[in-house]
Amino acid sequence: MLESRKFLVKEKVKFLAAHATYEIYDGETQKRTGTAEEEIGVFVRMMRWLISKQLMPTRVEIRETPDNALVFTVSRGWYLFRSRVEIRDAQGVLVGYLKSKLFSFGGGFLVYDAKDQQFADVKGNLFGFKYRVLTPDGGFEMGKVSKEWGGLAKELFTSADSYMIEVHEDLHEQPIAKMLVLAAALAVDMIFKSEKKGGISGLIGE
Repeated sequence: MLESRKFLVKEKVKFLAAHATYEIYDGETQKRTGTAEEEIGVFVRMMRWLISKQLMPTRVEIRETPDNALVFTVSRGWYLFRSRVEIRDAQGVLVGYLKSKLFSFGGGFLVYDAKDQQFADVKGNLFGFKYRVLTPDGGFEMGKVSKEWGGLAKELFTSADSYMIEVHEDLHEQPIAKMLVLAAALAVDMIFKSEKKGGISGLIGE
């Protein structure tokens, strides 16, 4: 999966579901390369019908096809005011983490490596679903996320999303850096977005 430079992510439509599942495709060949699925316990699933999911923990497993092997995980504990989202490899070793910004008009968050050094600044756009993954000084764009049109009926009557993640070609031989960029991009929709809107739809928050 990490060999790709572009990733097309499509949310699977599930009515009355307390967790979300996404399919991941190579953005250039359109070949399905993996999945991103929220894995939470029965208790958390039940509580989501009573308490906003933005306050509760979540864990997303990113697996590649066809062997369903775990690539990395993205997880967040109980959330109050400022979340910390951890990224771990298939062996459970911390690769980095994300922290939401205290003040962000366009949406966004910060990315750190396992040594607590800032790796990237994810900046959003006030209008539309567009995010840029920049180096801390803002001088280099490591990746970007943009919304893909999923069809009128799908957009109006479901919470399903489709979006494209593009990683800069300079990161092609840097799997850890690419993992951090991909995790940050997935977190835009699956974790951070849900922190803003709450409820059952969505996965990650800003």
